[in-house]
Amino acid sequence: MLGKIDASLSNKLRSVGWGEYPLSQLFTKIKVNSLNYKTSELPSKRTVECPLPALTAGIQNQGLNNYVPLKDATVLKNVITISANGANTGATFYQSKEFTVLQDAYAINWIYDNTTLTDRQYLFLVSAITKTIRGNYEWTNKAGWERIKNEKIQLPTKNNEIYFDFMENFIEELEKERISYLSAYLKISGLNNYVLTSEEEKSINNFNNLKWETYNLEKLFGKSTRGKRLKSEDRIPGDLPFVTAGEANEGISDFIGNNVQNFPKNTTTIDMFGSAKYRNYEYGGDDHVAIVHTENLPMNAAIFVTSAIHKSSHNGQFDYGRNFYAKDADELYISLPTKDGKPDFDVMETIVSAIHKLVIKDVVLYAHDKYKDIYTYGKENKVDNLKDVHGHVDYENSNNLNMVAEEGEGYKLEED
Repeated sequence: MLGKIDASLSNKLRSVGWGEYPLSQLFTKIKVNSLNYKTSELPSKRTVECPLPALTAGIQNQGLNNYVPLKDATVLKNVITISANGANTGATFYQSKEFTVLQDAYAINWIYDNTTLTDRQYLFLVSAITKTIRGNYEWTNKAGWERIKNEKIQLPTKNNEIYFDFMENFIEELEKERISYLSAYLKISGLNNYVLTSEEEKSINNFNNLKWETYNLEKLFGKSTRGKRLKSEDRIPGDLPFVTAGEANEGISDFIGNNVQNFPKNTTTIDMFGSAKYRNYEYGGDDHVAIVHTENLPMNAAIFVTSAIHKSSHNGQFDYGRNFYAKDADELYISLPTKDGKPDFDVMETIVSAIHKLVIKDVVLYAHDKYKDIYTYGKENKVDNLKDVHGHVDYENSNNLNMVAEEGEGYKLEED
């Protein structure tokens, strides 16, 4: 799986010495000025009046989803932040750019002034903290500093001291490995082509001139289906993604082997909070998830519909006190481009294809910029295909994306 660390890096983790350190021995909580703003009243994009990213308990954008004025704000940078509320309590991030704390989260600072940490060392520390605290705290047992400061994290050691060079080199090698995976994936999936076709460019330029109509979800796709409850203790380990309510991991709480209803790929789920997500794989779902049957649409059109559903259903009208269910999906109305009195799924497909290219462009250019670094890494280590890292799969000739995703191996680097 792509999330696994390759064998050579795993061996390095096993060969190094390790020590346990209480968080309070390494970090201190940073005091910040209290800001009296409501997130609902703050912009989600930087403005002249509100230029400073503000931290809350979310996980999207590392918890930085609003912007506040600079006045009275405590500006922080190069620190670690921890979510202290909600379903994401314990979520830990390294913040390398300026921000401030707004609510339901806090920042911790490295205690030792004689040690200046690098970005990679901070990332290693975030991973160590996450491994210790994430999943061990919840709504009724929030990951506040007073609760977690005595938790012990494991760090590499040498001569009974923290081995900072190991942390630096390990993250550097991990980055190189992941860049090679990314380059391979972009290549075999065709996402490395970010040039818009004339039709795609036309669809973007004409977006503001589209005609829109409101459509009932049930009339478009039939009745939605409700998942079935499966308690954590009853789940059998397996390969089927099991979808529940929540934003973390796109709502996938587990991979199960239970005999449950398999919902088809190319469908949309809406959780109890009204959050809609597109699924391009088969999955199971619990009773807090409604499934909208978009499977007969082209993939990009189904993605467009998912976005329209989310815009209609995820506006704060559903919460713990008022859950979203399949019957709510059947009563939901969404706004879609229309042609001749029907949804224009063709233009939806073209628009999403164009958006994919526009969004992926920076990723492709980033991977390309890192390309020579990866190639140099292979040359320095006398590796033609980085096979000591990535195994035997030939990405250049393979059309089996499932095999690539499962193996996560092999990418031949060609010199420009």
